[in-house]
Amino acid sequence: MKLGLFNQGLTKVVVTSLATLTTATIIHQPTYAQGTSFYCGTSKYRNQSVPATFARTQDGRNVAMIRWLHTNYFSSNWTPQVRCQEVARRFQKNYDNGMLRRINTGTLKGQPVVCAAIKQSDPCTDSTLLFTLNRNVNPEKALKMLMDRRGLASGNAFVSRGKKNNSPFSVEFDSYIQGATVESSNPNPENSSTP
Repeated sequence: MKLGLFNQGLTKVVVTSLATLTTATIIHQPTYAQGTSFYCGTSKYRNQSVPATFARTQDGRNVAMIRWLHTNYFSSNWTPQVRCQEVARRFQKNYDNGMLRRINTGTLKGQPVVCAAIKQSDPCTDSTLLFTLNRNVNPEKALKMLMDRRGLASGNAFVSRGKKNNSPFSVEFDSYIQGATVESSNPNPENSSTP
């Protein structure tokens, strides 16, 4: 009789402990809402509003990733606004898939490209492509011109390839986000639908 009561009491303690542990574990799981999100908005540049691909960080900062100023880097198939929307979608897809640790330059199908990567040595693929440049464009110079200067200057945000090294130019995403300019006014998210 005493052994049966002891077993019932022990069972209740174990079940209660497991329920508490499970609830605590579920509550502390990161959610998508806590992650970085990407969108196309507008940014002020020399008193003009220009399309810009933004990252909204976990702490609510709006970081201009790329200001779409230099149209000579791209084909004329897309307007800067359409390019901004599509690239925001691609940043988000790669971030959600865990592929956005670095932003690398490379070549894909004979074209200079910028892509998401986990390591500096990762090649660009169709699934990690962020955007394609014109054939005559140096992807390293283009990326440096398009991205925020403060973000690139912060800490170890980028690793430039050496003269003997065939590694791509690479920007470390988290370092870049930490050092990049935060928009003082709220950028206006645009419709993020794709063409």
